[in-house]
Amino acid sequence: MAMPKNIPKAETRVKPIPLLTACAFMSASLPMLATAQTCNVPVLKMLAQKSLGLSVMEKSLPDYEKRSGTRIEINYFGENDRRSKSRLDASTGAGSYQIYYVDEANVAEFASAGWVVPLLKYYPKDADYDDFLPGRRAVASYKGVAYFAPLIGGGDFLFYRRDILEKAHLPVPKTLDELVADIKKLNAPPNMYGWVARGQRGSGMNVWRWAPFMLAEGGTWTDKNQAPSFNSPGAVKATQLYRDLFKYAPPGSSTYDWSNALEAFRSGKVAFMIESTPFADWMEDPTKSSVADKVGYVKPPAPLPSAAYGHGLAISSVGAKDECTRQAAGKFIAWATGKDQEQARLRDNVFSDYNRSSTIKSDYFQKHVKPQILAGLNDTNPVTKVTIWSSPQWPDIGDNLGIALEEVFTGTQPDVQATLNDAVQYARDAMEHGVKK
Repeated sequence: MAMPKNIPKAETRVKPIPLLTACAFMSASLPMLATAQTCNVPVLKMLAQKSLGLSVMEKSLPDYEKRSGTRIEINYFGENDRRSKSRLDASTGAGSYQIYYVDEANVAEFASAGWVVPLLKYYPKDADYDDFLPGRRAVASYKGVAYFAPLIGGGDFLFYRRDILEKAHLPVPKTLDELVADIKKLNAPPNMYGWVARGQRGSGMNVWRWAPFMLAEGGTWTDKNQAPSFNSPGAVKATQLYRDLFKYAPPGSSTYDWSNALEAFRSGKVAFMIESTPFADWMEDPTKSSVADKVGYVKPPAPLPSAAYGHGLAISSVGAKDECTRQAAGKFIAWATGKDQEQARLRDNVFSDYNRSSTIKSDYFQKHVKPQILAGLNDTNPVTKVTIWSSPQWPDIGDNLGIALEEVFTGTQPDVQATLNDAVQYARDAMEHGVKK
């Protein structure tokens, strides 16, 4: 899933601290580093994407470096550049980085190619990987094996205007049919639109939001023979419904990205939206949102699933060639994604980058997160699951499908069945011949 980018271009974090000659991971304040290393790992390089959580982590990084004897060098890139540069680094065998920032869109590709190693062999047990929310663990895994530790992630909320529903004497919709009916009832342009959603092309844009609709209508990514099947009658029905809902959305929304959709909702002119859970913070920011304290959050109406996503840190098999380096990388990842770091984010007013059950249950989270958001998280976290196709070719297949869907949503391709047929044929070719460059 595409998420906010905090920097527009490549950036390197290099701190000129002295290199220590040994990694002595022994500190009462860093319990997960208790096993001493017997080899020298002076530097670990990480290829990453900027996030609020990593910005908070960097504040305590000097202490980690001093205690571990390992300098952490982070090269930041935007989302697309991060994916392409890590793919190039791994596929060419350059191995310039020991740690990759990986997400749900490319974990299958990197794992199946052997570019990242199974994480739990090197992730200390006392770092409590099982404490990560089930949805986060699901997207961090490929074929049941964990490959990264989550830094950010979430599921889906149905965002709805509590005040608007109350005024109209409408209950919160619990089914997709009820949602569609309410969208039509509350649509009163130009002052109020019933709905807004992503329409812009991209595996992390329109495809991300369309996929739950496809699954809800009985569609599947593949058939029993594992062949692409997202042109089934259920997929066609879902595509037609998603397209038709743009009739009740602000003008131009058929090419909206996630930020456009969020701005439309928090401007006060939209009644319903299905979006990722961390965006609740955006709605409740009174300095930027006109709907603060007017929004409700519940799981998507049945049978829509809640789409899980997650970004995190993985160990490069190409850059971390020896066991000692992999052990050092695993211990750094455990520290960077640990319980203490999540609490540090909360204290820094970063409530969006949470991943652990213990974080949600903590007194600080419970005290400082608004009750309506807490209620929504309790509602949606248990039903959050992977909704994209877990395939090594996914980024290529998903982006092509996004082009097809945008053409349907904008009306340039009126034949939904034919458009999905072409996208499925593209997927078959990609699976047979590999990712197109």
